[in-house]
Amino acid sequence: MCANYEPISKDRVHLLDLLEPTFDYKADIYPGYDCPLIFSNNGNIEWRSVKFGLIPKWKHDLKYSRFTYNARTETVSTLHSFRHAWAKSQFALIPVEKIYEPKYVNGKAERWGIYREDRMPFTVAAIYESTIIEGQQVRSMAMLTINADNHPFMSQFHKPEDEKRSIIVIPEEYREDWLNCKKEDADQFFFEMPIGEFSTSSIRRLQI
Repeated sequence: MCANYEPISKDRVHLLDLLEPTFDYKADIYPGYDCPLIFSNNGNIEWRSVKFGLIPKWKHDLKYSRFTYNARTETVSTLHSFRHAWAKSQFALIPVEKIYEPKYVNGKAERWGIYREDRMPFTVAAIYESTIIEGQQVRSMAMLTINADNHPFMSQFHKPEDEKRSIIVIPEEYREDWLNCKKEDADQFFFEMPIGEFSTSSIRRLQI
């Protein structure tokens, strides 16, 4: 699972052939933070500022985003928190420079960054939702994840005894298809992390 990532820098959005977002956001994103999201509005690609961590329509509490920042593809259609967004095919892309995962080295957890070897930004599959909290519209999202127990790269992260999970990177040629697809076809885009395109490096030791 991914609970922390570095969003695309405003001065690099042109690398995704996009216009610069008109809103500000932090350089390091955690659950509950505002962050940039790409989605399709009747075929037009648009930016939105959203919370990292999906807040379902029936939950009127910003703190809920701390528990819903990742959505498992195996259960996203049935879990109460995510099933409305999934049923409505509310698919989006998170523009990313780097994601962070814990890696256990000699029994100690370390924070490792994962990024493209060519240092290009990339896009991560997400679902999004909108609700009203204290009279204000709040948009939010969750990263979709797939099993990575047997993946040669992503299986090195998280506790040795835990199931391994991976984000879903949507390649450039499939971005618009993903944004506009229906839930019945979504599994066609559940790509494994491409081998040989990503690198990782230790950032600092974690206290876990």
